[in-house]
Amino acid sequence: MTTIRFKALGELLKREPKAVHFPSNKVTDYYGELVFNVESMRKYLSKEAFRAVMTANQKGLAVDRKMADGIAAGMKAWSIEKGATHYTHWFQPLTDGTAEKHDGFIDYGDGGHMIENFSGSLLAQQEPDASSFPSGGIRQTFEARGYTAWDVSSPAFIVGTTLCIPTIFISYTGEALDYKAPLLKALAAVDEAAVPVCQYFDKNVTKVHTNLGWEQEYFLIDEALYLARPDLVLTGRTLMGHSSSKDQQLDDHYFGSIPERVTAFMMELEVECHKLGIPVKTRHNEVAPNQFELAPIYEEANLANDHNQLVMDVMKKVARHHKFRVLFHEKPFAGINGSGKHNNWSLGTDTGVVLLAPGKNPKANIQFLTFVVNTLMAVYKNQDLLRASILTASNSHRLGANEAPPSIISAFLGDEVSSMLDRIVEEVGERKMTPDEKTALKLGIGRIPEIILDNTDRNRTSPFAFTGNRFEFRAVGSSVNNAAAMTALSAAVAVELREFKIAVDALIEQGIKKDEAIFQVLKKMIIECKPIRFNGDGYSEDWVVEAKKRGLTNITSVPESISKYLDPAARKSLIGSGVMTEKELEARVEVELEKYTKKIQIEARVLGDLAINHIVPTAVAYQTKLIQNVQGLRDIFTNSEYEELSGARKELIKEISVHISSIKAKVREMIDARKACNVLKEGMEMATAYDEKVRPYLSSIRYHIDKLELVVDNEMWPLPKYRELLFNN
Repeated sequence: MTTIRFKALGELLKREPKAVHFPSNKVTDYYGELVFNVESMRKYLSKEAFRAVMTANQKGLAVDRKMADGIAAGMKAWSIEKGATHYTHWFQPLTDGTAEKHDGFIDYGDGGHMIENFSGSLLAQQEPDASSFPSGGIRQTFEARGYTAWDVSSPAFIVGTTLCIPTIFISYTGEALDYKAPLLKALAAVDEAAVPVCQYFDKNVTKVHTNLGWEQEYFLIDEALYLARPDLVLTGRTLMGHSSSKDQQLDDHYFGSIPERVTAFMMELEVECHKLGIPVKTRHNEVAPNQFELAPIYEEANLANDHNQLVMDVMKKVARHHKFRVLFHEKPFAGINGSGKHNNWSLGTDTGVVLLAPGKNPKANIQFLTFVVNTLMAVYKNQDLLRASILTASNSHRLGANEAPPSIISAFLGDEVSSMLDRIVEEVGERKMTPDEKTALKLGIGRIPEIILDNTDRNRTSPFAFTGNRFEFRAVGSSVNNAAAMTALSAAVAVELREFKIAVDALIEQGIKKDEAIFQVLKKMIIECKPIRFNGDGYSEDWVVEAKKRGLTNITSVPESISKYLDPAARKSLIGSGVMTEKELEARVEVELEKYTKKIQIEARVLGDLAINHIVPTAVAYQTKLIQNVQGLRDIFTNSEYEELSGARKELIKEISVHISSIKAKVREMIDARKACNVLKEGMEMATAYDEKVRPYLSSIRYHIDKLELVVDNEMWPLPKYRELLFNN
């Protein structure tokens, strides 16, 4: 291993930035050239087929099977012209990745000769083996059948020589086995609930769409160093490693000059993304060394999520071209910033209004406050659901430090918006408002655009922050599928908007004017959800105490958090909105618990192997050299000189012995703990046991390994160190 480490460092000296070819100096010349977008559909589809796709997309309807044949023919012709030879239904199973099975266009024709064939039935639905994907008990191994079904709202695209068709993935009995199907239902639920509320303010609104702008953080590590770290290869994070003397203390990496090799990687990545119609726009150094960020322009949430999943795959491929490996783990290195995937969430109407942006008049601003307050209320009632949607084995290492938000769910509004909500509470009474009172309140609301632009600060410690025209869900982890968080948030908001509409209509039926009815309901909601509003330091111990007083939960255990999917509030949001069935929700919990258990199990096995087979032998070898040195001192010095000169060495020998013995003992204990956990049958019981009995050993064993790293001869240490991993691009 020592040889591998120094050979890897030697490889770094040979690295040169790779030349990147641009198809054109103008991105617009090649943007979307690998996407079967509107422009391509106009060219390759009949007017009837084009109209069918657009109608299905706009109204959320299925495409008629007969019409699908014409669409498939056009899609095949377009893709073959682009060099495609295969097609696949591209879907998002519950594995935190994407899945695809490639089939060639080649088929037998009527006369037995070979033709290129791609029918409407192949486009609309296929039947992959569902038995080997996580299902939470919905499907057994011998029950293999599952279906993928075309998502018309997300355009097909080409990767390499394969036409990729975005699809949902369901079981033979119809239950969702993926992230996309619940997300589509949640987005439809928001649309259905938000439109009637919008019509209080504008009768012309007929559709509300959800927008998402994600910010993908990641680390880039040289390929040679990556391959010399088995823990990075197998778990995505370093299970050992003492901190570098210099890491991010000077804040000199953030927004710094991007290294040449990294710039070349980013340029090629952007070219590939733009060909695929992914509107990536921003690139920069992040806070930690070798940490970077990529961000696109916002898009409709379902398409944005598809694009994020595709981008993560493209990043891995492009990184290899440049002799890098990309790390999406939320905390690959201890002691420095982890990586998140901030989800900038907003709502917009088909009339062009951003519902979370202040308007130009009091009427528009009442609408703005209505949607802000309903969102706050949804977050307050569903804090445990939102946490469950983002708290994973890997993200649990990130939350609560180094600019990541804590596991206490709260919302940051900024002082001005908070003051406006407080004003509504103060000025809206139980009695009927006078015309002057209504006018004064509306005039105050009309000032929002003037004050909000410079007073909506950013709070890096807030999990859910209002940033001017959207909410930024900062707690989402960098490695996950955004759909989990977006489904939970959208479903919760949909339920809240429905209840708001019912409450307002009830007051209107009692003879109260619409505006006043809205104000009265908003006042009650603002009072009830006030505990969720927090503009301060989310890292402080004072906030932990204050949050408890407010009744906010602070769950750091991943299994406990996952179990909250089954609480009444979560069931009301997910099942009550029609996003999931009871069976699907229970299965989702089983899948997440199993993933957590397996990830801790894998980390424990990898750490045990590295500790016993790599670290301990290295420490023993160095200790043996020290012993030989001490013995040599006795041969050439007097007893008094020997005692004086050998004392520090003998202390070091003892110190190494203590760490070696501790590592071996703790690895044995960890193995016994794993064996005890593995006999447990129930998912929650096993996950909790791994969390409480096995996971603590990961830290305690690491402590002794990291101490050894400080004292063992550098030339003997087998694994690349933090200073080498983080400062060699």
